[in-house]
Amino acid sequence: MDGRKNNGGHSTKGFAGRKPKAEEIELIERLSPLDDMAFEALKEGIEKNDFRYVKLFHEYRYGKPKETKDINLDQDVPFIIEMD
Repeated sequence: MDGRKNNGGHSTKGFAGRKPKAEEIELIERLSPLDDMAFEALKEGIEKNDFRYVKLFHEYRYGKPKETKDINLDQDVPFIIEMD
């Protein structure tokens, strides 16, 4: 044996993965009566020009913007080629 079971890490026995669909549906059903209150609170926050509410609205309405990174290499990076 290679001893992988001794590497540590976290156990995935019964804890990993997505919650069962039945739990998701139950949570949605429990939260549904609060929909009107949540939309009203969001509306009030937007009317107060609170940036957090405006940001939240746009993220749900249009999706979060894609994160881009501009990477410039200004140094010469040597390539090492090994010959056999």
